Amino acid sequence: MKDHWLALLLVVGAALFVPAASAKIVEEKSGYVVTTGTDNLRLPEMALSGTQTISQGQTQSYTTSVPRGKTSFFADLNWGVSSNSLALTITAPDATLGPYYDAADGRIDCRINLRITKTSGLESGT
Repeated sequence: MKDHWLALLLVVGAALFVPAASAKIVEEKSGYVVTTGTDNLRLPEMALSGTQTISQGQTQSYTTSVPRGKTSFFADLNWGVSSNSLALTITAPDATLGPYYDAADGRIDCRINLRITKTSGLESGT
């Protein structure tokens, strides 16, 4: 299999703002509501970025710590190479959400930009 160089950007943060009117529900599962993200991002509480190599069928994993009391965070996977296709799966301590593909956020743009919320509070931990 041929390796593909992909620029990956994963942004996860609870300090981001999304206007409620712009969000579309993508999935509801186990109390979680996954909606479309936004391009109007403020600085997140945590950002992971880097350039990785990935081949078809491989998985790259990233983790973040969710503090107690948070009710939402963003996942933003941006690979920028239209000839490649990635999927995003969110694994919480109490549920697995996804997989989500390029069009999950309403746009086909080599980016999966989602907001994950749980009104009762996200499970704290990794």
